[in-house]
Amino acid sequence: MKGWTGHILRVDLTDKTFKKESFTEEFARKWVGGRGFASKILFDELKPGIDPLGPENKLVVALGPIAGIPAPNTGKVVVAAKSPLTGFYGDGNLGSHVSSQLRKAGYDAMIIEGAADKPTYLNIEDDKVEFLDAAGMWGKGTYFSNEWVYKKHGRNAGVLNIGQAGENKVLFAVIRSLEGRAGGRPGIGAVMGSKLLKAIVVKGTKPIPQADPELMKKLGVEGLKKAHDLDQKSGWSRQSTTAVLAWCNEVNGLPVRNMRETSHPEAWKVDGERLDAARVKTYGCPSCTMRCGITIHDDEGRESELDYENIGMLGPNVNVFDLKKVGSLNYLCDDYGLDTISAGAVLGFYADAIERGAAKGDFRFGDADRGKTLLWDIASRKGETGNLLADGALKAAKVFGKNSADYAMQVKGLEMAAYNCKSIPGQALAFGVAAIGGHHREAWIITFELKHSKRESYGPEKAAKVIELQRIRGGLFEMLVACRFPWVEVGYELENYPKFFNAVTGLDWTLDDFWTAADRGYAMIKLHYLREFPDATRKDDYPPAVWFDKANADTDGPQKGVVLEYDKYDSLLQYYYDQRGYDRRGIPTLETLKKLGLEAEAAEVSKTAKLN
Repeated sequence: MKGWTGHILRVDLTDKTFKKESFTEEFARKWVGGRGFASKILFDELKPGIDPLGPENKLVVALGPIAGIPAPNTGKVVVAAKSPLTGFYGDGNLGSHVSSQLRKAGYDAMIIEGAADKPTYLNIEDDKVEFLDAAGMWGKGTYFSNEWVYKKHGRNAGVLNIGQAGENKVLFAVIRSLEGRAGGRPGIGAVMGSKLLKAIVVKGTKPIPQADPELMKKLGVEGLKKAHDLDQKSGWSRQSTTAVLAWCNEVNGLPVRNMRETSHPEAWKVDGERLDAARVKTYGCPSCTMRCGITIHDDEGRESELDYENIGMLGPNVNVFDLKKVGSLNYLCDDYGLDTISAGAVLGFYADAIERGAAKGDFRFGDADRGKTLLWDIASRKGETGNLLADGALKAAKVFGKNSADYAMQVKGLEMAAYNCKSIPGQALAFGVAAIGGHHREAWIITFELKHSKRESYGPEKAAKVIELQRIRGGLFEMLVACRFPWVEVGYELENYPKFFNAVTGLDWTLDDFWTAADRGYAMIKLHYLREFPDATRKDDYPPAVWFDKANADTDGPQKGVVLEYDKYDSLLQYYYDQRGYDRRGIPTLETLKKLGLEAEAAEVSKTAKLN
């Protein structure tokens, strides 16, 4: 086959063995790559109810048919496992040279199973796999580990590693790579840590199989130049994702004080203009001509790479409006291997719970210095508080009680990103129905909603837009695997991606073919969820109760008194289910599963749960 290597590397850490396995062209066409491969592999190989932090869980590193080939932003890799944070399928993507090096080594994916008996790292060079001693990195942060690997294996190696948070099995630990790249928000770094796997190092020398390499080279070079030109014309990378902060503040969508408030007069102090002015260096993923990684010096003089999500959650969400202090909180998260979104959400929730008498402690909104020590307590599971907060906002709320779960800002256990949606129903729905929990990645509908639709509408057009964006962002880009930013941020045409795919595979796919594959992928993840939670209900697709609470409405400004309305949200959710072909629980119907070619998977789930 062309476009895929046709091989998966399976590594057993327990036995220190590995083998090269093949997959069929039928499998490749059905699941494409990336998230598609990962969700299918984990469904087939994991039994429901296993401990996500036990040796039975498996870590999948998956690529797509254009990953690693020079073209706009193809330097991405998907990491996936059963999530210790949410209890079902979880994944994430991050920029890494692993995207090209693993494919050059001859593999489209890697399955890591079992657990090592001591801290270990994998060194993969083409057909050779070594299980090496990681004692020199264990207990160290990701910046140290990355450099340690580079000194030993060269800077051209692809590297995935974890920090202390992953080692200590913090449930929102991520996997890190390069300067500031991170992925796997639902605790995929903790899965690595549970296996005593500190890092994965990959180098390859083989050609990546392509049906028409000359055409792909031409398309890729043209695409890289076009994306660069569009970026330069728009000026997007001057502020990159942080340009949205001032806008969110203006339209009352900013997370302030654990999302109690939607704007703040000091938000300008941490916005994109201030970040650009303080810029020290700029970083990007492999094959990127519109780099978004802006670094500043934090309040201790270290280089900290910032984007909107980590500024929003570690800044306004905890009432910190000093950019250098936000940078310091972010640096520590990156070094420890903590997800910055969840870390900011957990800190905001903890301050809120203390303020409302549900928890005891000395952390207050705005106290960045205490926030720093709390981040270490979380990453090291130090003390009762650090150990509890390391399990995420929802699990902490269950211990605190006193209705604190109502303002733990999460969906299905995964903390939500930096958008306060108590008066933005479409984006609230996007959080509610995101495949892996409260993630913004899959359907960022907020600009459509506030610029091209009626903000107050709960109509079917918003459900349709969420599905459209899920197919593109959570489907096409997560399966190919590539970054969505050229398309979403600077207007690089979506129609280019089937051209890339067809050039490398020799197929003749249109965007409609990708939408079918994307729908199949979403249905598969829903089956993961139902298999783990047979009593699932539509309430699982609701955002936190506080967004429906009139007492939490803005007290002034254009959204004064406005919150989400239960009945209207429920109708909006049903529009989504109906258009998706899901039942009233939010589970694909048997008819839908049949149309998507998932009869065998449906039969497996039907052994323990009901399908309609």
